[in-house]
Amino acid sequence: MISLLLASTVSMSVSLVGTRWLIPWLQAHGVGQPIRIDGPEGHRTKAGTPTMGGITLVIGAVAGYAVSHIRSETIFTNSGIALILAIIGAAAVGLIDDYLKVSQVRNLGLNKKAKMIGLLTVALGFSVLAVTWANASTTLSFTRFDSPGWDLGQVGWVVWSVFVILSMANAVNLTDGLDGLAAGSGALGFTAFVVIGFWTFRNPDIYQVSHGLDLAIVAAAMAGGCVGFLWWNAPPARVFMGDTGSLAIGTAMAGLALLLDTHLLLLLIGGLYFVETVSVVLQVVSFKSTGRRIFRMAPIHHHFELGGWPETTVLIRFWIINGLLIMLALGMFYADFIGVGGLETSGLIP
Repeated sequence: MISLLLASTVSMSVSLVGTRWLIPWLQAHGVGQPIRIDGPEGHRTKAGTPTMGGITLVIGAVAGYAVSHIRSETIFTNSGIALILAIIGAAAVGLIDDYLKVSQVRNLGLNKKAKMIGLLTVALGFSVLAVTWANASTTLSFTRFDSPGWDLGQVGWVVWSVFVILSMANAVNLTDGLDGLAAGSGALGFTAFVVIGFWTFRNPDIYQVSHGLDLAIVAAAMAGGCVGFLWWNAPPARVFMGDTGSLAIGTAMAGLALLLDTHLLLLLIGGLYFVETVSVVLQVVSFKSTGRRIFRMAPIHHHFELGGWPETTVLIRFWIINGLLIMLALGMFYADFIGVGGLETSGLIP
């Protein structure tokens, strides 16, 4: 428990203080976010707001993870290291994308092919390390390795893992369109994985996760980083995380779900990102097939903005929805624990 507190506190502090000092540096070097010209009119005033702020979030998370291991009882594990490397790799891809947006003064950055190749390299590298080095279970899972427990084999699991990481990274990237939305929802999601990781660590006979505590530490570090960054990213945002932060958050959340055997539970923990992504897919399919749009604008948070909701109203209501989905996910996780006799085996009841 002390390691979890260390990870979150150090990460939050580094992210909070680091972002405070990063903002004027970004402003002095003209690192401002271009705004899409077809976006909501209210967003045009945000043009020039410093971006790439997600770098302090990631640095904070890495620092928090490292410092939490000063206690002799806490050891670095293959799972934790593999996930931290994936987070850094995804952040690097996002940083390049953000830099190109700023240097070219347009809201495009890397082309789709280059960005996908970068993310694919990160996802594939992590997935191979997970099954060959970190002893990840190769079964398809919902709340634990044997539920439903369909064995995908190493190759099948790697393919599935790459798909989950790419999907989640891009989903968070799509969601990062309102001040504080990605950072706030990320903090909630990572907190859920802190609970799941620690619970699997305390009940190894049921979950058989190799490095539950270390994964919980990674989640705590990411949660702290998101909270520290949110202080400056809350509306009206003084800095944006950019792809540097959103790709790192999505990769981290996907990696935690994969290593903690909660692949399918991610649909609830990351339910907000799923809804945002589906809204984009439906909008594109509808427009290409019928010439009509389902939403005023996609992702769906823009639909409500154009419908007259203030940005803060959309933000808080989406946080509430995200929180309710996460509560449902944790409730299902715990219900499954009780269903397999977890209370008896853990010694919680006689």
